[in-house]
Amino acid sequence: MAAESAQTLERGLRLLRLLADANRGRTPTELAQELGLSRPIVYRLLTTLQSEGFARRDASGRVHLGFGVLVLAQAVHPLLRAAALPELRALAEHAGATAHLTVAEGDEGLAVAVVEPSWTDLHVAYREGSRHPLTRGAGGQALLALREGLAEPLLHTSKGQLQEGAQGIAAPIRDLPWLEASVGVISFTDLDAEKVGPLVLDAAVRLTTALSEPPR
Repeated sequence: MAAESAQTLERGLRLLRLLADANRGRTPTELAQELGLSRPIVYRLLTTLQSEGFARRDASGRVHLGFGVLVLAQAVHPLLRAAALPELRALAEHAGATAHLTVAEGDEGLAVAVVEPSWTDLHVAYREGSRHPLTRGAGGQALLALREGLAEPLLHTSKGQLQEGAQGIAAPIRDLPWLEASVGVISFTDLDAEKVGPLVLDAAVRLTTALSEPPR
């Protein structure tokens, strides 16, 4: 019985990973083919996941992640913040601008960690928990590029999209299959892309390492 339960759990987790990779959802038949399972087994898994809110069916019958996954994601946010703070603090101090880690939740970007520089009098009061559409702001644009699998551009910039007079530079954090995230800076003063851009890119690399093994 224990082995059967473990196998069911493993199959359910594999199914969730497939749904996480499918922005447009998948049909039960497609899921069965990709998982190498029979359709009755997939239907049983989906029934359980739907009842718990981890999967949902749209009007066309395609399966998507359910909103119950967001509850689990919110529980992870404090761990992400703790892991990211040292690198964000270094980025904020070196760039002289507010640094942030932004993650994608559906079609929105959520700032889960924000650090303001200690030595400047004028900086953007960008708050943790702030949300904005992925189509706005450098951090959101970086997340869209990551979601669409675009390798270029490495850096994304914006002006006045999140706050009037503020400009931002951000880069996607790659090679984290369990997370869509970007790192960036935002400032009311002009950001020198040639100077600040490499700092953001270096922070993205360092955060890939820091977030590869979330703190226990």
